[in-house]
Amino acid sequence: MNFSFLLIIAAGISFIATPLTIWLAKRFRILDFPWRPHPAILHKNPIPRAGGVATFLAVVITYALFGSFSGLAVFDKHIVGILVAGLIVVVVGVLDDKYDLNPYVRLLTNFLAAGIIVASGVGITWFTNPFGGIIRLDEIVIRLNFPGILPFDFFAGPHSIVLFADILAFIWIVWVMNALNWSSGVDGQLSGIAVIGLVALGIAASRYLAADPTQTAPTVLAFAAAGSYLGFLPWSFYPQKIMPGYGGGTLAGVILASLSILAGAKLATTGLVLIVPLVDGIWAITRRLTRGRSPVWGDREHLHHQLLALGWQKWQVAVFYYLLGGAAAFFALTFGHKGRFFAILVGGVVILAILITLARFRQKIEKATR
Repeated sequence: MNFSFLLIIAAGISFIATPLTIWLAKRFRILDFPWRPHPAILHKNPIPRAGGVATFLAVVITYALFGSFSGLAVFDKHIVGILVAGLIVVVVGVLDDKYDLNPYVRLLTNFLAAGIIVASGVGITWFTNPFGGIIRLDEIVIRLNFPGILPFDFFAGPHSIVLFADILAFIWIVWVMNALNWSSGVDGQLSGIAVIGLVALGIAASRYLAADPTQTAPTVLAFAAAGSYLGFLPWSFYPQKIMPGYGGGTLAGVILASLSILAGAKLATTGLVLIVPLVDGIWAITRRLTRGRSPVWGDREHLHHQLLALGWQKWQVAVFYYLLGGAAAFFALTFGHKGRFFAILVGGVVILAILITLARFRQKIEKATR
């Protein structure tokens, strides 16, 4: 089955919906003002936010169209849970884009969204051991049955808490959501990362369709979401006409993290494709904690900030991320389990070393300037 048409349809819907979103953002003053008290602001003029609205609409409409015309039951409990969680983060994103919500409030809504996805039955019950075999996480099961009480009946009927599988899935989803949001600092950066990651997951899931028809829904959602961010990209690339906003970045994280679990537990594939944002996020939390700061408060020391400090242009930083993400996606889809594992280890160490080196080099330059 060829799913490229889904990507095209979603891209077209998103491309058309984005100008309307820009108009509405200006109308209701959902703008990122350069004088807003945030250390990571790089622009000099007010720019519309709330880009997550256009991408979410494109995903839902494209997915619904596929379900209607294909006759397939693609709206299973997992997809419903993901879309409900996506709606929550987009709504919260619009509120944050307008009112600058406290980071701890955003984090709580991350927990809510991840909890809904896990409650819908998305859990990491196993993953491949790179040294051979399968590592299972479904040994401890707590069975729940509360007839007529939401969310259990709505999402998954009589529900079971697969303890370690659900805990790991919860942490993974929250982590990817935040890591992608932290990698949305320059024009077009987030959109390109999302397209590359979602296409890679769509291809990975489609490889199992012949043997496992349940991979149809994850494949459709992956290509629909990839198309939605592809259609948004021309509007967000340098010079950006609109930002993805908190909702756009978090929505991409919700879908990528969830699909990495549903698409045959492709955690290593996703980890390799998103290795730059994930390692950058680890470094961000580490440096903030070592300085006695809260890890949820932003700063201006992510990789894209360091590259800008070296004199790079915004579009060059975005393209650099695309090239790294594209290479990582190629390796993720080409390597076996062991190859992906060692690629993540080596790539993680290299990226972390680059981050530390750039930070020290920047400090020396600033010290010499002073």
